[in-house]
Amino acid sequence: MLFQTVYDMVGHTPLVRLDLDVPEGTEVYAKLELANPFGMKDRVAKSAIEEARRIGALLPGAPIVESSSGTMALGVALVGRSLGHPVHIVTDPRIDPMTMAKLRSLGARVHVVPEMTDQGWQGARLERLDELMRDMPGAFWPRQYTNPDNPRAYRVLADELLRDLGTVDVLVGAVGSGGSLCGSTRALRRRLPALRSVGVDCVGSALFEQPDRPKRLQSGLGNSLSPHNLDRGIIDEVHWLNDHEAFAAARALAGEQQIFAGNTSGSVYRVLADVAARAKPGSRIVGIFPDRGDRYTETVYSDEYWAEHKVAELPLASEPAEVAYGTHVSQWSRAEVRRPRELPKRVLFVESNTTGTGMIALSRARELGLTPVLLTGGPERYAGLAETEAEVVVCDTGSQAALRAVISQRYPREELAGITTTSDFYVPAVAGLTDWLGLAGNPADAVAACRNKATTRGVLRDAGVAQPRFAVLTDPADVAGAVRAVGLPCVVKPADDSGSNGVLLCSTAEEVAAHAERLLSVTTNARGLPTARTVLLEEYLDGPEYSVEMFSHDGVATCVGITAKQVTAGPHFVETGHLFPAPLTGPVAGAVAETVAAALKAIGWELGPTHTEVKLTGSGVAVIEVNPRLAGGMIPEAVRQATGIDLLEQQLRAATGMPLDLAPAHSASAGIRFLLPEGAGTLDGIEGADAARAVDGVTAVTVTAAAGASVRAAENAYDRLGHVIATGPDTAAVTRSLDAALGELRVGIAGGAQQWAQAR
Repeated sequence: MLFQTVYDMVGHTPLVRLDLDVPEGTEVYAKLELANPFGMKDRVAKSAIEEARRIGALLPGAPIVESSSGTMALGVALVGRSLGHPVHIVTDPRIDPMTMAKLRSLGARVHVVPEMTDQGWQGARLERLDELMRDMPGAFWPRQYTNPDNPRAYRVLADELLRDLGTVDVLVGAVGSGGSLCGSTRALRRRLPALRSVGVDCVGSALFEQPDRPKRLQSGLGNSLSPHNLDRGIIDEVHWLNDHEAFAAARALAGEQQIFAGNTSGSVYRVLADVAARAKPGSRIVGIFPDRGDRYTETVYSDEYWAEHKVAELPLASEPAEVAYGTHVSQWSRAEVRRPRELPKRVLFVESNTTGTGMIALSRARELGLTPVLLTGGPERYAGLAETEAEVVVCDTGSQAALRAVISQRYPREELAGITTTSDFYVPAVAGLTDWLGLAGNPADAVAACRNKATTRGVLRDAGVAQPRFAVLTDPADVAGAVRAVGLPCVVKPADDSGSNGVLLCSTAEEVAAHAERLLSVTTNARGLPTARTVLLEEYLDGPEYSVEMFSHDGVATCVGITAKQVTAGPHFVETGHLFPAPLTGPVAGAVAETVAAALKAIGWELGPTHTEVKLTGSGVAVIEVNPRLAGGMIPEAVRQATGIDLLEQQLRAATGMPLDLAPAHSASAGIRFLLPEGAGTLDGIEGADAARAVDGVTAVTVTAAAGASVRAAENAYDRLGHVIATGPDTAAVTRSLDAALGELRVGIAGGAQQWAQAR
């Protein structure tokens, strides 16, 4: 492999088989991360700094500040200086002279704190770092202890192991910031779910329920604080070694395997031998060796240092004592890790929809034993939010950098069960966050292919999935050619809006041109997010419309059911009601489900709900659009009442890694009818709700618009005033109940053509 710069050498580290006395067929390997230019943390520095530059958290030439006494400092200096950034390192007196010399020669400015605080050396360093950040506006702090780009960096290491070995049974790694072992374990378990993860810590470290002893001599592992990147829930076993045992192990590693490394690698080496001795014959075991020995010539490898610090007076165990987790230890010991019971399991919602089931989803999360958190830029837009008792965090949800900053600083990784949304607009943000954190989610490309309907059209065309003729417009000057390609009448709509907003049936080229120009002039959507400024022209297909509720797991889509949609005739297509399940014959329903499954496969959808709109024409099934989220318009509630399948619950289960249950508990029919204004004016109110609720079969009558609101003849889903839901043994019974309920309702509009009129 040819490297152009030292920067390009990060990663690609060798894997060597160790010569150990192990059961026959057992293989033990060392992943020599110490062979990076300066050490294992080169990977972290590269990941964090590159990603910060990509999302705009680090501007060109801005300073970088980090707290480190070892290889993270060197990695930040290497990467930061290579990319043209001033680098400031905050450290403490334990830093070795060689690392100090390297940092200064690389051009980093080093700040040494003089003494510990009550939070140890880490606390003192963080106080000084805060001062530097205040003095240098625009400075970027990689935050190795809280930034998920630390564990994310080790996905590449996991890929290297899989490429070299194919499979791994046990992974052993030291724990300090929580990045290397947790990141590698999480990545490997996507392919190897049975992988066993073994952590290596030091006596006197607080990471695994032990008392902190700040004067411990080991460096490179252990911690006085609990880093946000540490996820004890994915580590199966932990070992603690005291300073004597770790130092002796490093010397043994050099003498026995000819690997000159630091005390962290030595500790991993010692634990590898024990794990291999207890492993099933034929196991393949890998240890991560992070640090070279040159930093430790005056400590680990110095007899004078040993004598000065009385290292040899500490116990030296030849094998670990097996103890109960939480037992305080003073020499080599091991225990099965237990996740602290008091830790919450949070599910984060990035915004929510406002016209359907968003608030219900927050309440449903709590029923599943999860702690719901709503990240929002405008909590005032959500009616009923207070009743959900969700934690509300106000932040800029339109910025990936702002979302990442809030999440990483507020929530330890082991408290995060999942991230989701019930809003179309924020599905891409969720995909970015779940990938960043290694949580359950969908590929960003698949989400983007759904959110931008122009992209959807291209993907489905290439896959041969039936759909309307279409043309994509980004310039009003191209309208004539687009109309010729699609024909008239045609549907003109924005490529990335929601709720039928901006969708219009046009009969002439002049209408197309005027509407396309209006849409192209819109730069932000209803949530203030930038639009794609792309317009779709689509062939108008005459035929009944249906929505298909699918749920995917591991890329396999299950059809939960098909909904018959009632839609206004045009020129605006506003949903007036739904019936579930749709009254379709078995063969027709099967063809619909097969077409949608083919569309999802082409898009690359892997996990969770999708809501796909189709039409049945004389030529068969045609896909209108694929929505990368649960259906809106209360359809999930209709599905629940008809089948017992709670799609909101299943969405939360999928997002948090819980088992799914898509089996129907019963079979009935359900329907929804929306209250829509027929004219413009001011809403006086809606009368007759109690009488409508009393109709046999009606399960809900909900008014969502407040008296005094300005209304107009419905053009999209946001113009709805409320809804009625009914259930029954079949669609005919449901329809009768809905008709009777709406007959009891009266909508009052002042200033329009009507005063009080029967709801429709």
